[in-house]
Amino acid sequence: MKECVVIGGGVIGLCSAYYLHKEGHHVTVVDQSNMDSGASYVNAGYLSPSHIIPLAAPGVMKKGLKWMFNASSPLYIKPRLEVDFLKWVWAFNKSCNPKHVARSIPAIKDIALLSQELYDDIRRDENFTFHYEKKGLMMLCQSEKALSSEMKVAQLARKEGLEVKDLTETEVKNLEPGVNLNVMGATYYKCDYHTTPQEFMNEMKEFLERVGVIFYKNEKIEDVEIKGDKIAAVVSAERKFKADEFVLATGSWSGKLSKKIGLQLLIEAGKGYRMNRFSQTNITIPAILAEAKVAITPMNGFTRFAGTMEIAGINQKIRTTRVEAIAKAVTRYYPEISLSEEEKANAASGLRPVSPDGLPYIGKSNKCQNLTVATGHAMMGWSMATATGKLVSQIISKKKTAIHLAAFHPERNF
Repeated sequence: MKECVVIGGGVIGLCSAYYLHKEGHHVTVVDQSNMDSGASYVNAGYLSPSHIIPLAAPGVMKKGLKWMFNASSPLYIKPRLEVDFLKWVWAFNKSCNPKHVARSIPAIKDIALLSQELYDDIRRDENFTFHYEKKGLMMLCQSEKALSSEMKVAQLARKEGLEVKDLTETEVKNLEPGVNLNVMGATYYKCDYHTTPQEFMNEMKEFLERVGVIFYKNEKIEDVEIKGDKIAAVVSAERKFKADEFVLATGSWSGKLSKKIGLQLLIEAGKGYRMNRFSQTNITIPAILAEAKVAITPMNGFTRFAGTMEIAGINQKIRTTRVEAIAKAVTRYYPEISLSEEEKANAASGLRPVSPDGLPYIGKSNKCQNLTVATGHAMMGWSMATATGKLVSQIISKKKTAIHLAAFHPERNF
């Protein structure tokens, strides 16, 4: 049994703590927040092997430059004269190529499918009751161009063995008969599932506390003590944490903390927004509005509308232009749904850690023998969380990992 400190209490940190506990290790989780908000709570709740194309794909950088001057665009990159940001942009641009996409597809699919299985296992093994449905995901399209593009992605997914079909306008409306939809067609990924995130997070925290995992909330790790090629301790303002093994799962803050051990993790915070409607919408199947990049999820007792990728540094500011863009997109696709001023005023945001190639960092650091990195999942953190936690425990327990990790190495070249 090893003493393990997991730095970060989001979904990646909690899943790492869960599987480390299952392996018999003694686990402490340290988080700088109260562990009740952020990306792990405001995401769309998708478990999506369908999202096989990484964020860094051909044409994305060109779109990013075009949208740089439009604060309401689906992808907004705010220019900053900061060295780390410029390094990230350079590496991101290099990654936006067909070869990178082709290499990434199998890796993304494997970890997302493993995560789905593990969510099932956790729910069964621990008698959890969190909302979890297997209704698939529709990519709703209003234009021929978008529909053609989504059909090409669907064809790639079929080649990978994922269950997906193309839908006509009539077929879409037959699947969602209770909703007025303004679309011309869709692709339908029956392989995708969805959850209500805060229910999973709350049950997992309660379980971990019950089995003896120790939590330190509202404690920011400010320094790292290194002896030789190992971390001896991590230090907050209140105390020092010593352990045999450390897990870096601090999301968008991972880049700053990694510097303290000489590890250069290029990570940018990608802000996403969500609004909830608690009155009936009659939406029963999760959907992504293809042109607008907005996600719609029927959760337990409410419908969530989420979207945008705002790369503008670490900040929690709610930009009304981006909230309005999501609300307007919803009404374009669902003409009878109009988000109220109160619903828009209650919008929340979360910061997703984005690596330059859109793939997570998972694995041992070459700088420190006893550091395992688990961050950088971009928009796929929820989809990859349980698998990441399992992989972290296998790495630390020196077991064969469930999937190959080469694509996720923390010190890979960009």
